[in-house]
Amino acid sequence: MTVKTVRTEGYNYNFNTENGHFVRWGKTMEEDPKESPLGPEILDLEVSTICHGGHEACQYCYKGNGPKGENMSFETFKKLLDKMPDNLTQIAFGIGDIDGNPDLRKIMEYTRSKGIIPNITINGYRMTPDWYDFLAGMCGSVAVSRYENDVCFNAVKELTDRGLEQVNIHQVLCDDSYEDCAKLMSDSKTDKRLKKLNAVLFLMLKPKGRGVSVPPLTSIDKFRALVDYAFEHDIKLGFDSCSAPWFEKYLDQSDRFGDNQKREMLMYVESCESFGLFSSYINVSGLYFPCSFAEGEGDWKEGINVLCCNDFINDVWYHPKLQKYREMSLNNCYKSGCRKCLIFDQINPM
Repeated sequence: MTVKTVRTEGYNYNFNTENGHFVRWGKTMEEDPKESPLGPEILDLEVSTICHGGHEACQYCYKGNGPKGENMSFETFKKLLDKMPDNLTQIAFGIGDIDGNPDLRKIMEYTRSKGIIPNITINGYRMTPDWYDFLAGMCGSVAVSRYENDVCFNAVKELTDRGLEQVNIHQVLCDDSYEDCAKLMSDSKTDKRLKKLNAVLFLMLKPKGRGVSVPPLTSIDKFRALVDYAFEHDIKLGFDSCSAPWFEKYLDQSDRFGDNQKREMLMYVESCESFGLFSSYINVSGLYFPCSFAEGEGDWKEGINVLCCNDFINDVWYHPKLQKYREMSLNNCYKSGCRKCLIFDQINPM
């Protein structure tokens, strides 16, 4: 077992590079630090915007990608990664078509050589046995976005058959997709291709890109029904951090669990870790944004150029604009301490 550790007076972590188990604490094991002073733990990195989509579910694509797009070269990626602080544990690669960027394999191999775990989200299309072999051997985890059941479920089976344990399904959650979400949970228990699936992860829809006109989820009752169904049928269920306030509200209103159980579950809930707290996003052009959804929004119509920075911590992590939003995020919380979204207030539960 290989464990990456950080030890400072007020910020510490253990990261198991083999199974992804991560534990963070402050001055004591009972104290949680509010931010990382050493730079991001996780980096979301866009390496291609090329995607031959066109599927019905692509109406939710917040990037609005298409067949024509940009790629990040290996040379650009290497320059970026060499600027990142040692605190980084994982990179979540963002790509449309798996073969959209011809340098993807070199990029992921270099990531591993630096002691950082590469992860990726794929759409399941254009996959080949060779790609499945590569991802299963290279990645800590792979998420398959569900657009069509057969494409998604077959991809899950191909990856889990090759021994990759951390394989998840990503499904956008909104009013329009609610029935699909419920059906997906049922399928996860009955479809043999999903026998070794790690979890179903729901991603709260943000009104951005092609999803700008799609109504987001507004009913806590619907959210509660999904979560209750998962608990009743022993389904491994997860959410993105944008959904953390919803899950905390669910626990607050639920009579299914006692107070001790609720406290224990809340330990596994990470609210928004963006805006200079624990994660970062860099787009295909090498521009930094607090998260991928902040790109082009409000004060973040322009990003911070990472390629031109001399010192990531001073020039980016503690950039005055990011510092402003870091403080806003820490001061924009529910009573529970769960942070609200600063960009899309409409996804925050009432």
